This record gives sequence, C-alpha cells and structure tokens, in this order.
Amino acid sequence: MRIFPSQLGQHLNKLPPILMVFGDDVLIREECRDALRQACYRLGAQERLSLVQESPFNWDELRQECQSLSLFASSRVIELELPSLKPGTDGAAVLAELAEELSHQQDLWLLLHGPKAGRDQTNTKWFKALDKHGLYVQALTPEGPHYQRWIAERARRHQLQLDRDGQNYLASLFEGNLLAADQAMAQLALIAPGQRLNQEALAEHLQDQSRYSVFELADALLAGNIDGALKILSQLRQEGTAATLVSWAVNREWALLLGFCAGQANGQSMAELMKAARVWEKRQRLYQNCLNRLGPERISAAMAAAGALEAMLKGEHQDDAAQWLALADLCARFDPQYQPMVAL
Repeated sequence: MRIFPSQLGQHLNKLPPILMVFGDDVLIREECRDALRQACYRLGAQERLSLVQESPFNWDELRQECQSLSLFASSRVIELELPSLKPGTDGAAVLAELAEELSHQQDLWLLLHGPKAGRDQTNTKWFKALDKHGLYVQALTPEGPHYQRWIAERARRHQLQLDRDGQNYLASLFEGNLLAADQAMAQLALIAPGQRLNQEALAEHLQDQSRYSVFELADALLAGNIDGALKILSQLRQEGTAATLVSWAVNREWALLLGFCAGQANGQSMAELMKAARVWEKRQRLYQNCLNRLGPERISAAMAAAGALEAMLKGEHQDDAAQWLALADLCARFDPQYQPMVAL
C-alpha cells in the first residue's frame, strides 16, 4: 500500500511486516523512519538490527536474520538501507522471497529505506512484491498548497505564531528545502518565544540569529569580497550554523543571478527583473556589479555545483567536512578568477 507522509499516522497502530520509506526529502524520510521505528517498539519490538547494502553485500545474511529468532528478543526490527535502490539479481530474488515469507510473520518488521524510487525501481518484480505485502511511504518534498500546509503545521509544532504574511514569507525563503526551514523555525522558537511574527519581524530575527548572518555572507559574495566571505563562512561553521541554512542562502543568490541572466537574454530590463524579484534598492547595485563581473557561463556552472551540493546535503550519509568544503567552493565561484577549493 502506498501512502503519503501525512497519512502515516493512520497506520501506526497496526503495521504490516514489510515497511518501506523511499523519497528525495531527507527530513521527511528520517521522520517517517523514526515514526515507524517507534511504532514497532510500541507494538512489541525489543531489538533493532541496522544493515546497509554495500558492495559486496551478503544477501544470505539478510535472509538468515529474517528467518531466525533472536536469542535476546521475541520480536525485532531489521532496517536495510538501499542507497542506490539496485539490489542486483541476488538481492532482487531475496527481497521477492522475503516479501512472501514475511507476510505470514508476526514477530518481525523489515524496514527498507533509501532515495526516491523511480519507475525503474517500482516496476520491478521485487519492488512490486514488497509493495503488495507492505506499507510504502513516499517521502517526497511537498509542493504548492501541500508545502504551505507543511509550513503551517511545522510552525504549530514549534509553537510559532505567524501571521499570513509571515507564513508566506517563510515559505518563500525555504521552498524546496524543508530541513533548512525546520532548523530556522527551531531557532526562531528559541529567540522569539510567544511573539506573533510578521514578515518584517521574521527578516529581522533571521538576520540576527548569529554573530555573522547568512545575509552578511551573501552581501560579501555579491560584492566580490571572497576573502571576507570565507571568514564569515568559517565563523558560521564555528557557531554551529546548519550547513543547510548556509547552502540555502548561497544557492538563492546564484538562482537570482541566473534568473537575471535569463531575463536579460529575453529582452527584459534589469529594473523590471529586480522589481519582480523584490530586490531592495540598496542591494540592486550589488547584483548588477556581480553580473558584470561573472557573466552567464560562470553563473550557469555555479548553479550546477549548487545542485550537487544540495544533493549532498540531502544524502543519507552526512559528511560535515565535505559539506563545508563544498560550500566554500561554491562561495569561491563568486570570484571571476575562481580556483577549485581543496581540503587541507
């Protein structure tokens, strides 16, 4: 059975033995996994085994674990991460076999998780067999009105009081990046408890959340002050600022610059483009100078690098050093004499 994350709560009191969480949104995926894991414990699971399909992977070990009783627990959860959703011939056979066998068991839950499952995966025999006997949560990033509802629900969870303009402003800032949105709301709950927040208040609080704000970083980059920007980046890391929040700020500037390039190519004036993007008058010169300094080709290349960084941040395995190095490299691309950043 395929469901959306918003429907998961309706199924937690009675779970089938096969559980699947696949999707492109790391926050939703992790929260769904945790909800399923906790539900298994409430339903009697006493032990948890976590496996990752690496190369090589012993599929017979998975079969044996699913077929044997634990010495220490009467029921348990076995979690298997499928990083590429490509189990191979042997793995496909084992998963299809387990789908049938586990459908009759009461003392074990097999929880499979990984990235978004495309048609190449969902049309396979092994996936269809698991889907037939299990619960499949599609952990996808919500869009449109679903995203707005997610923002409103998450604000309530953090006990934030947002007016309509404030909610729309927050949604526009973090669209497509739920992890950064959640982290920002968690910080707002700490620095503005009990306050009713409108757009102006949100902008002020988000800028004041650290000694150096991500907004100061963006201004330094647009101004071409790369050395200063890298110092701010280092300070943000030392202060514990989330890499996802910094990435959002830097990626947003690249996206705006690329949009300005495309608009100019279509004959639009910079004044029109700046107005449509709601760029404050005092910052318009920063964007114009940056466009003149970099040009469309460098900006397009930077957007490709920004996409790779976002995929890294949404990945299952988090490498803090690699993330911040990639962020530094993305910042360095604001220099027309850009040289790739390397780890020391």
